[in-house]
Amino acid sequence: MAGNIGVLALQGDVLEHVEAFRRALQDKGSVSIFRDASDIPSFDGIAIPGGESTTIMRLIQKAGMQKPFQQYEGGIFATCAGMVLLGTEVQNDSLFEPLGVMDMTVKRNAFGRQKESFEADVDCIGLDTPFHGIFIRAPVATRVGYGTEVLASLPQGIVAIRHGLHMAFSFHPELGGDVRLHRLFLDGLGL
Repeated sequence: MAGNIGVLALQGDVLEHVEAFRRALQDKGSVSIFRDASDIPSFDGIAIPGGESTTIMRLIQKAGMQKPFQQYEGGIFATCAGMVLLGTEVQNDSLFEPLGVMDMTVKRNAFGRQKESFEADVDCIGLDTPFHGIFIRAPVATRVGYGTEVLASLPQGIVAIRHGLHMAFSFHPELGGDVRLHRLFLDGLGL
């Protein structure tokens, strides 16, 4: 079955996600970018890249994408700021209203500021060997709801989760050339 993956192109490392999904699909599907809410239902899976979560959320609201994302029946692959957007609550920020797609509380910049960005090998359920994660002003999940599977944690909190077809990561799997997590997401979609 050929898959159709869309990468939200409002901000962040869009092209890195496009390339990672093309490699993970191995010519068994297509990857395209989108900026229009009407495109959302047409995809089997969607990537929400990292970036600045407040800015991306404002752009989502401006583009009228909130409801289409909340009603979307495919899988969402979210990284860094994308993880913040998918949550139901942002710790210590009652003014920010995330999409509420995954029942979790997210803490932004859990490891510190930009200069505290780092790389680490992460043991992740579903992979035979650790994944080399790149953490850039990364969030963590501090609470997850019923039915959410924790795939990986560090002492600061949960860094990889799966709920149904959705996956969220506090690090950037699209960087570094290892597409095993993209492949794991596609497997969940039956692609």
